Parts: sequence; structure tokens; C-alpha cells
Amino acid sequence: MTDDRTPVLIGAGQLTQRDVEPGDAREPLAMMDEVARRAAADAGLNARVLTHLDTIAVVSMLSWHYANAPALLAARLGATPAHAIYTGVGGNTPQAVVNHFADRIAAGEMRFALLTGAEVVRTVMRAQRAGMQLPWTTGGDGTPEPFGDKKMGTSDHEMSHGLQLPTSVYPLFENALRHQQGLTLTAHREGLGALCGRFSAVAARNPNAWFRHERSATEIATVTAENRYIGFPYPKYMNAIIEVDQAAAVLMTSVAHARALGVPPSRWVYPWGGADAHDLWFVSDRIDYHSSPAIRLAGQRALAMAGTSIDRIDHFDLYSCFPCAVQIARAMLGIAADDPRPLTVTGGLPYHGGPGNNYVTHSIAAMMDTLRAAPGSTGLVTGLGWYVTKHAIGIYGTEAPPRPWRRADPAVDQAELDRMPHPAFVTDPQGRGSIETYTVLHGREGNPVRGIIVGRLEDGRRFLANTPDDAAVLDSLVTREGVGRTGRVAPHGDGTNRFDLD
Repeated sequence: MTDDRTPVLIGAGQLTQRDVEPGDAREPLAMMDEVARRAAADAGLNARVLTHLDTIAVVSMLSWHYANAPALLAARLGATPAHAIYTGVGGNTPQAVVNHFADRIAAGEMRFALLTGAEVVRTVMRAQRAGMQLPWTTGGDGTPEPFGDKKMGTSDHEMSHGLQLPTSVYPLFENALRHQQGLTLTAHREGLGALCGRFSAVAARNPNAWFRHERSATEIATVTAENRYIGFPYPKYMNAIIEVDQAAAVLMTSVAHARALGVPPSRWVYPWGGADAHDLWFVSDRIDYHSSPAIRLAGQRALAMAGTSIDRIDHFDLYSCFPCAVQIARAMLGIAADDPRPLTVTGGLPYHGGPGNNYVTHSIAAMMDTLRAAPGSTGLVTGLGWYVTKHAIGIYGTEAPPRPWRRADPAVDQAELDRMPHPAFVTDPQGRGSIETYTVLHGREGNPVRGIIVGRLEDGRRFLANTPDDAAVLDSLVTREGVGRTGRVAPHGDGTNRFDLD
């Protein structure tokens, strides 16, 4: 069902900058300029059309700071947009922006929009190691329009116990999943290898992927000096790779404006449905560590809006910073573990590359290519921010959607999620307890250095703690199941708690 205001994506561009010396590398602004022009060409348009953009949104960058990135990009493109947007943090952001753009296009409040982002972590880190000053732009007049939140993803108490990076938080979910599924350590590790191997195979066929070498399930799952543990149970090859130089962009407009521009309908990809939601914000407040009520509810909302079901979706790109993110999304969306449909069109963040907050722009661009190659098919993209915290879902098709784009107020669903009961949390626990989930962080030499425990007191209250820095204790948590093991917890006197295993 279409009318003149039906939103549509008309072009996409991607760029992967590899094997370039820092002095020759393009800065993020130049990369975004290039992918915007590639998106115009992908739509069959001359780059001059970009001067008519009324909205430019740039995804928040981790690797380089511009005072006003969208304004600088607009100047390079010769555009004078009414809205120059710079987003907040979160891997959910690109899909959330597409959902927002679709709302505004359908309401007649936006005509022609560009979403883009770039990261150059690889070049910046190489320059720092060489003591090189990169001669790139840093300015930009004015203040960009904000989009999204800037709330931190962890509390001070969580950070004091070592929950400061994704590599220390996501393993908590994975170990909880293993226990919930009743798997042995060996069976679990083999299953993770098989899941990741399928992602690596897709990346090997993707010309925009960072790693074009296909790794086998055994190679990914086997711990070696090169593939050392980062945070148990994840060896290096299961972790998102952020040290990449990548950029992507998509162009959105209405059906009426796409026709006016002369974009062939064969290039159109329609948003069919979309939803945004977040789980209970802090990790220590979650209902459990093997589910996501927000993904479940957002998935139901997006599918209902699209007038379809999960069994009728042909292609997926499930956010894949770590294997647990894929498994949780798969379960919450109702995709069976043995479903033969591939779960990625890019290869995922460990193999395609995880360019900060902008990975999902690559997901959407790759999904557009996939759908165009199979007219009549549908695709589903998920985005995820912080620690299985913020979620955005988009459903796409090459044919006109069966229903007009009209989203329900996300605040209604969010209020329901925020009211969900969850375990009480105590910052200064004392007494006997058991391990609800855990991880063991490892150093660069592959040695265990810190144990992080999420536990429950005998009265059911949840707590955070660290284990003693004892190699035998840490090794025991790596070599045999730790969930359910008992011990005693007490404040340690430095703002942290200590859990001593029986």
C-alpha cells in the first residue's frame, strides 16, 4: 500500500579503507562524503542531487571529534539542510534514525534525508603508536541537532567491579545462556564456534568486510596464543573488531520525491515496520541474563506493523557484537535455533567489522543489496546499544508495504517494560550466596586476571562481587561450570565486594 508520503530508501554506499598508511588515510569527513556520493550513484542519481538534502544525520563517532560533523559534511556536499543531526551513542542508533526518518517522511515533515557515519579506529591507533599527528579537520560552526540519549550504560558500582567494557559485560550473558540451555562447557564452546563460523563465511564473501578470510568453527572455538581468552567464555575471534576504518550511508525519501528524482522503482527498498525499546537500564537490574523483554516486545510490534510474521522473513541481520547478542535476539524474535536461514547479510561485527555506533548503517546498506537481488523478499535488521540495553528493529521489503507506515507510540511499550519486576539489588552484601552468572577476564598473555560475579544472597537479593586474585580460583571458573556454585560475600573495604567460593 503506497501513497505519495510512503517512505522509501533509494540508495546506499559503503567504504572499507584497509592497507593504507596513516598519512595517506582519509579522515571520517572525507569517507562520509564518499559514501554519500556512492549512495546517490546507487540510486542512479548524479551527486549534485545531494545539494537538495533537507536532513543530514551523522552517527556519533568514537575515533575522531568534529565540533559539528553534519554541518561540515553539508558544506562538502553543497547542501543547506534544515536539520543537521548528530546522534548519541549506541549500536541501535542507525536503525532508530531510519525509524524516525520514516515517521517524519510519512508525516510530510521531511523530504530527502541522508544517514551516514564513519570510524577510523585503525588509522588513529596506528598513528598514535607511530607518534604521528593526523592533520585532519576538527571544527564545524554551530551546534548540531541531537538525536538519542547520552546516558551512560553502566553505574559507578558496576564499573568499580570491572564492568567497564563490552568485553567484560557480554560474557555474563553468555555464561548465563549456557547454564539456561543446560550445556556442558565443551558443547557450549563447540556451538559458539559453529554459530560464529557461519558468520565468518558470510564475511568472506562480502567485499566490504574487514576480514575476507573464512575461519572455521574449530579455529574460532579453539583457544590458542593468537586466539586467547578475552573474557571467558569468549576467545578473541568471537569478539567484535572495532579497530577498522569503515563508512556507510543511506538515502531516504518519499515515494513522490523518488519519482520526481527519477529513481527507478527497482532501486526502492521500503521500510515495512519498525520499533524501538530498551530493557531495564543497568545490567545489575535485569530480570535475568538470558532474555530481553525489550527485543521480544519490539519484534512483536515491528512485525505486527509490517503485517507479517517471523516465519515469513527471508533475510536477517541480527546485531552480533558477541554471540550472546545473536542468540538472545534469535530466541526473543521466535527464530528456532536450527532455523536454516542465515542470521547475517554482512558477516557480523567480529568479521565484517564493528565500526563503533555505525555498524547497523552497513547492515541496512547490505540488506538493501540483498533484497534488490531477490525482488519480493523481506528482511529484518536489529540494532543494539550498550549491553543488551537499547534496541531498534526494522523490517524491509522491495514491494510496497501491506500497511501504511504508522508507528504506535513507543512510550506505551516502554512504560510496560519499565514496570517489569526484577530482583532487588544490594551494594553491600554480607553472607552466603551463589553465582547467578560470571566471567573471568584475561590479560594479553592469556592469563586470568579478574573474576566478576553476579550473585544472589540466600534471600534472593542480587549483588556484584569480584573473586580473590588467585590463579587457582580463576582457573576453576574457566575449567568447570561456575553458575550455581556457592560461597560467602562481604564488602572488601574499597567500594567493591569479594566473593569467596566454597
